[in-house]
Amino acid sequence: MSKENYDVKLSVLEALPQDDVQPPKNPIDTYVQEAENLFIWIQEDKETLSSKGLDWDFYVVDLPVRTGACRYAQAVWMKERYNREEAAKIWKEESPKAYEFRNDLLADLRFAFRKRSDLLSRVRAIADGEGDADMIQDLMDISVLGKSNVPELEKVKYDLRNLDIAAQKSDSLAELLAKANGTTLDNSKAKELRDRAYIHLKEAIDEIRDTGKYAFRKNPERYKGYISRYKR
Repeated sequence: MSKENYDVKLSVLEALPQDDVQPPKNPIDTYVQEAENLFIWIQEDKETLSSKGLDWDFYVVDLPVRTGACRYAQAVWMKERYNREEAAKIWKEESPKAYEFRNDLLADLRFAFRKRSDLLSRVRAIADGEGDADMIQDLMDISVLGKSNVPELEKVKYDLRNLDIAAQKSDSLAELLAKANGTTLDNSKAKELRDRAYIHLKEAIDEIRDTGKYAFRKNPERYKGYISRYKR
């Protein structure tokens, strides 16, 4: 039902004012479980809470829908975050090998083109620059330059398959780096919707708890059900 709840609430979440959106202060799994516990606890207090002004339909009846939406939004965000962290781990393993491969290719071209000053200048232009994005572009540029000058490479019995590998690595590494870079970003759509779902759920929980703590301030047995066990 969480996916259905999320779909029902999506337009509501997207319409929340940006200034109201905040990241969770509590672990989401704990917060969602407390919301489900609260829903069960308050059922016998409907008359008392309603008499204190609590909008039962808006906050209580809607609580399971808000809870399900938040649970699903958290799952989507965690999946995205996990994918990014995996990509960052793979990038850390693969990038040193990619740099070494790029450097070997440049050495190969310098040797093959050593008697062609025009081609050597193009190799120097490719080698100029630094950084991960530059290395990825270098691989593609090397592939294009090499395939445009096959006769020169054949003279030194060069393995032309390396040029195809360079192009393939450029494409795959570009995608990997884009995913890996996501680990440093905190503004993804999935995270924003998770934060919005949390705030929407928090609105109901806060209203229910505030009303319950006031209504049962002299009744410890009922009052305790309106206190967060996590905070306590």
